[in-house]
Amino acid sequence: MSAPDSFLGRLDAGDAEALSATGNTRDYEPGDVLFREGDPGDSVVIVLAGHVKIVSTAADGREIVLGVRGPGELLGELSAIDGAPRSGSGWALGAVRALIVPRPAFQAFLDRTPRSAAPLLEVLARRVREASIRQLEFGNPDTLGRVAMRLVELADRHGRADEVGTEITLPLTQQELAEWTSLSREAVVKALQAMRRLGWIETGRRRITVLDCEALRERAQLSV
Repeated sequence: MSAPDSFLGRLDAGDAEALSATGNTRDYEPGDVLFREGDPGDSVVIVLAGHVKIVSTAADGREIVLGVRGPGELLGELSAIDGAPRSGSGWALGAVRALIVPRPAFQAFLDRTPRSAAPLLEVLARRVREASIRQLEFGNPDTLGRVAMRLVELADRHGRADEVGTEITLPLTQQELAEWTSLSREAVVKALQAMRRLGWIETGRRRITVLDCEALRERAQLSV
């Protein structure tokens, strides 16, 4: 089911159905690559089920996680507009079903349905805002605050409440969390250990449960 604030979720039912008819549905296994950085931007991808990790390669060769996109999210929107190569790679986190729409078909859909421009602009604005926040984070030496900020985002967007707290449903590894915060894995491990001692989180294999989201949120705000 698409998130209400996603691109697909903001389209009315008729437009969403019309868009679906312009593309083909594909299924991906965990770890499959949907597209690679530098590939031609000849299509857009709409996530129908599962989650996709968006990764870019830094100048020094490090992989940086730019974000995780879930059901209803639009991928490759910049290439659809300007025709430039992909600016990042998309990897399946778990099983993924996606709608692949060729660039000409997507552009024709936008021409036929002018009201779909508003959801597209909202996607673009959110991505610009996310990029601005990432730039501020990467220059911030506060390791604990940076990890707290990421966990708050994960809990808000990908959390499932239970009797204990909020379980982050994405199966992220410590290395992937390090790539997302532009920190070393060792630094992330120490930050998670500190948060466990403080009683803010519980962790297991590829699992994090937030026990005190307000404490994490306050700590994240201190680092901004």
